[in-house]
Amino acid sequence: MLARDVMRAPVVTVTPATRTRDAIELMLGHNLSGLPVLDEEGKLIGILSEGDLIRRSELGTEKHRSRFIAFILGPGRAAHDYTKSHSRFVRGVMTQEVIAVAEDTPIEEIVGLMEKHAIKRVPVMRGEEIIGMVSRADLLRALVAASRRREETMTDEAIRERILAEIAKEEWAPQNSVGIVVKDGAVVLTGTIFDERQRSGLKVIVENTPGVKKLQDRLVWIDPGSGLVVEAPEESKDGDISR
Repeated sequence: MLARDVMRAPVVTVTPATRTRDAIELMLGHNLSGLPVLDEEGKLIGILSEGDLIRRSELGTEKHRSRFIAFILGPGRAAHDYTKSHSRFVRGVMTQEVIAVAEDTPIEEIVGLMEKHAIKRVPVMRGEEIIGMVSRADLLRALVAASRRREETMTDEAIRERILAEIAKEEWAPQNSVGIVVKDGAVVLTGTIFDERQRSGLKVIVENTPGVKKLQDRLVWIDPGSGLVVEAPEESKDGDISR
């Protein structure tokens, strides 16, 4: 999956001369966490994000450093902080260093950039033209869509094989005494367990398997100490699984 497959377009942008308040209203109105900043020629020169706006004089949240720290950092840093917290225009608040990607960038590379640079969004470029934005929210939407597509294509046999594969990974799961039957997305658990807590673990495996619509618990618990045989609780025997 590439950047072009998940990006949001068209892109809402601002200019350096946009008032900060107007930019915030755009972000709120369009449910965006950041806006690209374009110059008069349409060239990307910065990003205005929520993080740029949390240290503001209007909120009383601007940075206040001790005299010693201010001396160490120098007057330039203090001037920068003041501009950031008091400027009424985007040019004084925006972040100028922009991490951007091309439209054919794989999303795994985008995720890596977000993690490395601690950012929530990246512009998508075609040459020097911005054509989209990819945010964490866009990745989550793509995740949901991919999950739904995967569930739609899961056959009963594929569901069964997936459950068996998950059971095989877990040392606590009884592999030889449990049977799995799947029909039209409904899974029936049969066989024997020797610890009641295994029932909950097996049910979680089934519930987390894509394509499963219903779970029927027919597991029998045999207490190794007493030999007592206990069938599945009535409320555990049959249940729909909401997706």
